Amino acid sequence: MCGAKSKSLAFTGLLLNCLEMIFSANTGFSVSLYDVTSQSISLRWPKFSGASSYRVTATAVNTVGHSLLAHFSDVTLKATLTSLIPNTVYAIQAEAIDKNGIILAETQIMQSTAPDIPVIDQAYSKLSNSITVEWRAVPGATSYMLTAQDGDSFIETVVKNSPGTVTGLKPATLYRITIRSINSGGKSQPSPFRKAKTVLAAPILSVSSPSCDSIALSWKAVYMAAGFSVSLMRSDGLGRMLRENTTNTSLIFTNLDPGTLYTIKAYAWNANGMPGDDFTYNQRTIPCAPVNISIEEDELGHLLVSWSSVSFGHYYVVFVKSDDGLEVHCNTSYTQCHFQSDCGFTYFISVFAYNKAGQSPLGDVFNYTTAPCCPSDFRAVFVSSDTVRVTWAPVRGADLYETRAAAWSTVVLCNDTAPACTLSALQCNTRYHITVHSFSEARGSNTSCAPKHVATAPCSPEIKNVSKEGLSVISVQWQSNNEDATYVVTARGEAGLWHCTSTGSSCTLTDLPCGSAFSVSAIARSPAGQSLPSYSVPLEMAPCCPNDLILTQVTQSVTNISWSAGKGAQTYVTTLESPKGQAKCRTLQNYCLLGCITCGTNYTVSLKAISETGLTSSCTYQGYSSSACCPSGVKLYRLSNNGIRVFWQASDETMNYSTDLHGSKGNFTCTPRAGRSHCDITEIPCGDVYTVVVAPLTDKGPKLTFCPKKIYSVTCSGSSVGMVIYRGKSNAEHI
Repeated sequence: MCGAKSKSLAFTGLLLNCLEMIFSANTGFSVSLYDVTSQSISLRWPKFSGASSYRVTATAVNTVGHSLLAHFSDVTLKATLTSLIPNTVYAIQAEAIDKNGIILAETQIMQSTAPDIPVIDQAYSKLSNSITVEWRAVPGATSYMLTAQDGDSFIETVVKNSPGTVTGLKPATLYRITIRSINSGGKSQPSPFRKAKTVLAAPILSVSSPSCDSIALSWKAVYMAAGFSVSLMRSDGLGRMLRENTTNTSLIFTNLDPGTLYTIKAYAWNANGMPGDDFTYNQRTIPCAPVNISIEEDELGHLLVSWSSVSFGHYYVVFVKSDDGLEVHCNTSYTQCHFQSDCGFTYFISVFAYNKAGQSPLGDVFNYTTAPCCPSDFRAVFVSSDTVRVTWAPVRGADLYETRAAAWSTVVLCNDTAPACTLSALQCNTRYHITVHSFSEARGSNTSCAPKHVATAPCSPEIKNVSKEGLSVISVQWQSNNEDATYVVTARGEAGLWHCTSTGSSCTLTDLPCGSAFSVSAIARSPAGQSLPSYSVPLEMAPCCPNDLILTQVTQSVTNISWSAGKGAQTYVTTLESPKGQAKCRTLQNYCLLGCITCGTNYTVSLKAISETGLTSSCTYQGYSSSACCPSGVKLYRLSNNGIRVFWQASDETMNYSTDLHGSKGNFTCTPRAGRSHCDITEIPCGDVYTVVVAPLTDKGPKLTFCPKKIYSVTCSGSSVGMVIYRGKSNAEHI
């Protein structure tokens, strides 16, 4: 039996530790916990399909005769089982039941209730930040949760057993104290509360010994304090204790022994006379302050501080504080100390004597000002080749600056209170020694400032010649009068900027755009800076050739030429040239009519674009072939069967020709084979006047429109073609 009982308890414990949810087979019905107290367990379950009610049974494990049974409708999916036994394991079974009372699904879990509610015996405060609670132990509890509540805020602490202490509380504050017991099942409900108030906080003392026989104390007000008690006695136990009660926040004890360590204890009490936390502090009272203090700068960067010896002084501490707030000190048993010093600082020096009693009171405070610093980070900015602006960061201690520039026998001086100076009338391309000295009213001049070597900017170059080397290439030459200088030539115009660079005396500007005007200047550069630009020289590029040129034949001997404008061009000269002759036109326009053109001839096409100043660009274009010659001797003859024959004399036996007849009764066209000089048109209406045109055909486009037009009357003889009569040329045939 014992073995079986042990196995049952082990199984129950395993279930409690894992808190697993047990599902019934093949149903998916489950139940879960959401709250546990000493006498209640709260459950929830999902809605089960087909169920009209649910039944929950809780049976105490190892407790005979204690079980609970509850029924719920199908709309209730959670329940709280109450009136349970604290610290008891229950087997909880949930069943889903249909309307006929048949169990559709069931599931079971094991759960322990929380321990019983503990009862507080007493709660009290000994420290201003804590309250201690005492209670009787609760069976089955593994730990306890103490809660201290102040209004809406609370602090919780978990402890193992009684007594327990809640810390982190506010001084002089009333708290409601409750306690809960805890086991693996959960937490009990809170116990009935007890009220407890924390004691007052301790006053925090600020302690000093203003003289060899006194100790001064001060502290901030303590919340809810009605008064303060302060006691003082020698730490070695000799002498009597001094005690003062006060409602103030400061106190001075006098007539004390010099050089003696005292223990001070202070606490506050409330209106009921209950004392709070206490504060303990040790403070020692003389030695006298040293006198006859002297300060000197025995060498650059070092201060020597000396003083007279003090009776009962075992050692000395010298504090040296600079005017930027940095403080250093020196401990010595001698009567002098060495300190490093920086330029431009004012140092405040105090000396204290020490023995076993402590530090002497503060004596006289001395000050010492060192010479101003040297501006070592100055830089030169060249306003021009003969003017340099020297700037530097302001240095400590300086009231005035002197800037000195020397080269050979020339010296330029500048005095100013500002950290900048402009040195003018300097020689370009010259090396100067520049020194900036600083002065102060308190210490005078710092003559240790080192010079810097600064070279002035190069001298301006002088352009001697600008010549054209190619279509868009310009050579620029200048006079070189600087050492180790690089020259930059710039052509500036509406088209933009072009540059070339050289260390010699000439360079070449390339890819300059046609038809543009430029201003050419040069500068010299060196590590020292940049010169002023040279005087500018005007530069004009030859005009641009037109991009587009179009030739259109107007008549057999006249051709129209048009072109796009060429940038920079004012006048144009166009030329058509062949072995048979030349045609030329000079114009201000961008078109021209050229006469005396020979038909059927290949021409060379050229154009000259001329600027306003006479600069010329020669432009060549693709060749031009004039149109084929119109035939001559065009005549009409009557044929039988109402036909007409058009006859002509061909200008080229290999040429194809097209014949057009236009009348009020119809238009007719015929094109014979190459080499033939006539064309027949059949079934032509009689009794009409026809305009006849014979023109050569080419493969370059539409047929020519400027060949001569002749007019013929075709009469009727009955219903057939009668006489063909020549009526002359068309009146519209002219240019």
